[in-house]
Amino acid sequence: MKVALVTGASRGIGRATALLLARQGYAVGVNYLRDESAARQVVAEIEAQGGKALALQADVADEAQVMAMFSALVNNAGILFRQANIEQLTAERINKVLGTNVTGYFLCCREAVKRMARRHGGQGGAIVNVSSAASRLGAPGEYVDYAASKGAVDSLTIGLSLEVAAQGIRVNGVRPGLIYTEIHASGGEPGRVDRVKSSLPMQRGGQPQEVAEAIAWLLSDAASYVTGTFIEAAGGR
Repeated sequence: MKVALVTGASRGIGRATALLLARQGYAVGVNYLRDESAARQVVAEIEAQGGKALALQADVADEAQVMAMFSALVNNAGILFRQANIEQLTAERINKVLGTNVTGYFLCCREAVKRMARRHGGQGGAIVNVSSAASRLGAPGEYVDYAASKGAVDSLTIGLSLEVAAQGIRVNGVRPGLIYTEIHASGGEPGRVDRVKSSLPMQRGGQPQEVAEAIAWLLSDAASYVTGTFIEAAGGR
């Protein structure tokens, strides 16, 4: 049976990805940081559909906690603070964003590679890093720190894909745009997608399931010759 570990899987895009992968036959590790109840609800939904899942608590910015979790990986965990311009950013906030959104991704990728690489006796595998359209757009006046962290994720994705291609490991990314998830409430504006959706070429926000479909394709054998690339799931923006 194929195994996938989905970080940040208790809500939003991570939750939708975990449920979709389970329907496609993966045994799913449902990683969460604090909300055990939500993670166990995802596990229960998967098991009710005849799938296999396990809730795994870990802070992906903590090296010791990351090291226990791996077989296959969707790297989705991310944090976002309230909207702010550059003059309002503090070192504490910047370092927290970078800790989860950059260090956490590096640690998760490292542990996945240790288990997947042929030189370690692995059989190869696939990693999908969930970035953001903000890495291209910069998120001025709102989330420049978050956008910068996702720019680092893009660079990690490209560089790592080249580093481990000969080891049978594919590394790709998905860049979601304005998606209806709880992360906008963390930024202080729960209705942000509805406020700005008219500026998008497609005139609507996206759903977590739509991003999950892109992630699942990149993990699948249908994408067996695809590495070091990104799917833009941003409504044309």
